[in-house]
Amino acid sequence: MRRERRPASFWILAAFFALFVLFLYGPLSAIMILSFQGPDGGLTFPLNGVSLHWFRNLTEQQAVGDFGGSFRRSFTLGLMVMAATVVVSLLAGLAFRRRFVGATPLFYLTVASLVVPSIIISLGIGVMFQQIGIRPSWYGSAFGAHLTWTLPFGVLIMFAVFNRFSPSYEEAARDLGASPWQTFRHVLLPMIAPMLVGVGLFGFTLSYDEFARSLMTAGTYNTLPLEIYAMTTNVTTPVLYALGTVTTLFSFLVISLTLAVIVWLGRRRARA
Repeated sequence: MRRERRPASFWILAAFFALFVLFLYGPLSAIMILSFQGPDGGLTFPLNGVSLHWFRNLTEQQAVGDFGGSFRRSFTLGLMVMAATVVVSLLAGLAFRRRFVGATPLFYLTVASLVVPSIIISLGIGVMFQQIGIRPSWYGSAFGAHLTWTLPFGVLIMFAVFNRFSPSYEEAARDLGASPWQTFRHVLLPMIAPMLVGVGLFGFTLSYDEFARSLMTAGTYNTLPLEIYAMTTNVTTPVLYALGTVTTLFSFLVISLTLAVIVWLGRRRARA
């Protein structure tokens, strides 16, 4: 049987994808390898021994700054932003299923922050908090700044979900005597649960590694991206690579757990 020759466009796209993967994971792999330098190792190749010395060094505050505290702040802030993004995006998606006065201007106001430079939003929120006499903080002003970044994505995702969602399922539940809350709880919510998990993942990851909108709003205590940036100016050891490896593995762990939850929800819905 004669095999079909692939068109030239296939090889061009394949080469582009290979370069993309190399550009994305090549530097990341180099950082992970260099994080296992020996105690006398430097910031470049070749490796001077292999050890876990720089990972142990992460716990020494005097050497690398407040890594533990900044991680806890970023993690807590990410969870706060995730919860707010899921709830508000769900409510917005439900509200926009019906037309109401001012819906179009409200939609454009919601997504407008995506086209405004992040540093301008950070500066504006920081100045506003100072003017009203409230000290900027990671759990206050930074929380609001991060929501200006995550909410538009969450709202757009929920709009796409509800545009493809057939109202016949809800109509059937109401015909069987279900109340509006029972329809939402037992029909609508289980069907959109995987998408809500995706919105939550967006909210957490966008907040967890956000730098520009945290710069002027985090206040006295740094979040993890700000701490890493500060480390690049005064750390000259592979401990910086060790921190990059730890944060990368943590990000992959969050993504893996989220995908596992989505798969579990999908199988549970299929069995129901």
